[in-house]
Order: sequence, then C-alpha cells, then structure tokens
Amino acid sequence: MYAVSLGDDGALLRPLEPWQAEEFLTHIERGREFIGQHIALPDAVTDLESSRSFLQGYAEKAAADTGRIHGIWVGGTLIGGVLFRTMDVQQGVAEAGCWLEPSAVGSGLVTRAARVIIDWAFEERGIHRVEWVVSAENQPSIAVARRLGMTRDGVLRQRYSYRGKRHDMEIWSILAPEWRSGATSRHAP
Repeated sequence: MYAVSLGDDGALLRPLEPWQAEEFLTHIERGREFIGQHIALPDAVTDLESSRSFLQGYAEKAAADTGRIHGIWVGGTLIGGVLFRTMDVQQGVAEAGCWLEPSAVGSGLVTRAARVIIDWAFEERGIHRVEWVVSAENQPSIAVARRLGMTRDGVLRQRYSYRGKRHDMEIWSILAPEWRSGATSRHAP
C-alpha cells in the first residue's frame, strides 16, 4: 500500500518514513498540546533526531512485519496518522491506534484511514483480531472504535501512567469474521 485516497476531500493515506522526519516534527509541533492529551507521541518526538528515530523504529517494525505507521495528508499537509503499534502475524493479533492535529478533528479522516489499514491487516496479512487500546477519558478515540464496529472488551483499571496520573485503559477489538460481515456498510467514506 503506497498512497490510498480517503475520499472526495483529497485526503491521502500513505506510509510515514524516516526521510519525512522534518515534516513529521512540524506536524507534531502544530498539534503537540492537543495530541499529547492522551498519548505520549509528542513526548517521544521533540526534535529532528527523535522524530527520525521514531520513524526509523517503525521502518524497522515494517521490515520485521511487527508494526506499521501511516500518515494522513490533506492538501499536501500531514495532519495525522494511523498505525499498528504492534502486529503479531503468527498469533494473528494487531493493535491499531491513531492521532490527529486539532485542525482536522471531526472530519472522519481517522475512521476512514483506520478502515483502510484494518482491512489490509485482515485481508492481506491474515490478522484475526485488531485491538484498539485507549484511555477511558479519550472519548473521540472511543467513538472511532465504535464507528469501526469494535466491541469493548473491558477496562484495565489504572493501567497506564502518563504525565503523573494513572489512567484506566479501555480495550476494544474486532475479529476478522465480524469485519467481513459488516464490510459493505463500513467502507462508505
């Protein structure tokens, strides 16, 4: 998968690679406070070196078939992304996630992009279960899980320590047969 159209608004989904470290850093700078409300991505990407290192880590995961990262571009500007933070092809399990800068919130881009990578994982890689692990306070991300047809499996109480506070984490998932049975209604952008 190189570049995939996400709809009539000109949005594109394509892999994020180490050579795009400067663009990635600029994007994170624009949304640092907003993105950092629930995830540590802005804490990991603070300068050009850490941006390159972060993307290199995902390039290595892609080469090892253990993860992937894709950016969402609108009008040629990187505004967010989706990823497989982990991917265990042998066990058939992957953990998907997302982030978005505030200017793009409410446009459905994350849901459309997540559909593309989840479909790829089920249909091309033979993944059986895709998980979505999210802070119980991150209602926009929980709404994405619902729109993707995922089931809330449970809550890991105070599982994640982030910026001095312990957060409950919700686990959402969808299985390949569930995805396929709802694929027709889910693929409309």
